[in-house]
Amino acid sequence: AYLLDGPNVLVRKRMRPLAPGLPEVLAGSKAVDWGFLTVEADDYEEVAADPIASKFLRPFKGGEELINDLDRWCLWLVAATPAEMAKSRLLQQRLQEVRVRRGQSPKAATRKGAATPHLFEERRQPSEPYLGIPQTFTENRLYATVARLPSSVIASIKLFTSPDPDGYLFAVMSSAMFLTWQKTVGGRLKSDPSFTNTIVWNTLPLPMVSPATRGAIITAGRRVLAARELRPNASLAEQYDPARMAPELMEAHSLLDEAVDRAFGATSGCRSDLERQELLFTRYAELAASP
Repeated sequence: AYLLDGPNVLVRKRMRPLAPGLPEVLAGSKAVDWGFLTVEADDYEEVAADPIASKFLRPFKGGEELINDLDRWCLWLVAATPAEMAKSRLLQQRLQEVRVRRGQSPKAATRKGAATPHLFEERRQPSEPYLGIPQTFTENRLYATVARLPSSVIASIKLFTSPDPDGYLFAVMSSAMFLTWQKTVGGRLKSDPSFTNTIVWNTLPLPMVSPATRGAIITAGRRVLAARELRPNASLAEQYDPARMAPELMEAHSLLDEAVDRAFGATSGCRSDLERQELLFTRYAELAASP
């Protein structure tokens, strides 16, 4: 099915991670708001000037905003009281628009959401710092562009999330092995890789690793973060432009790749994506066959 020399298996979506020790990854939150709970740059000053609305103004990021360091905000009103919202004419106007439009929707779930127009229709915001994983990213990068975010940054439906307290998830997703799996079994938007938790993450066949191996991968991931910090004002898009990647960042990723390759069973770092594919499908066949 994948036109490579390996076990004859077909990767099917899963609702939980196949690999032992890997955390679940969830989609971000979905507003269903026609632009009235989200705040673009042109509206920011008006919303920020409102003494009530400004209390609930939060950075709002999808994959595009994360990768390109773009400013966008939303009104995250989960903790707002009816009395507070009633004092803001701006909020009342915006919420009325959401209420009316949701009420006219052909979808039952959206019509139900008309009763709570101040809330995103789907809410999956982490309550602790999390790893942000873009749903889509350009095909020419050598690594997936993931980054750690504070819980105060609201993740849109275009950004997957997962807690990552020790940095293990960041390191695994920042490896060439992960990107090889993404490009081999994941979908595409036009030609760009499109990440999903069910097809890409939950099927990643990373074997159980020893504490020492896990520690080595985490340490290598921290080296990648340290290399990024050498260019603190550069966006991820700039840092990961294949033609302009800093030597320090390339070296840090090479060390990370070797650590992750070994975790998948390589005797040393893999020399090509083909070698990684062979390992990935061998490990997948083994883990999928386990009870």
